[in-house]
Amino acid sequence: MAPPYHPPVKRSVEIAGHKTSISLEPLFWDMLRAAAEAESVPINALVARIDEERIKSPTPPGLASAVRLWVVANMKRGDT
Repeated sequence: MAPPYHPPVKRSVEIAGHKTSISLEPLFWDMLRAAAEAESVPINALVARIDEERIKSPTPPGLASAVRLWVVANMKRGDT
């Protein structure tokens, strides 16, 4: 696992046929990758689902923030 204090890393993802980039710290990329593997889905598919949930919010955060929040909430659900 990557060290916790590392600058964000920009990576490209594809959502609904459109490429975009997300900047996340390596720790969040690791957590997102693990969640995608646990669900047996590609990272792009998981990010697309997070994006769909995000845009339904009355005050949607940016995509990178939504991914961070989702992986932390997902981790908490796994602990209970």
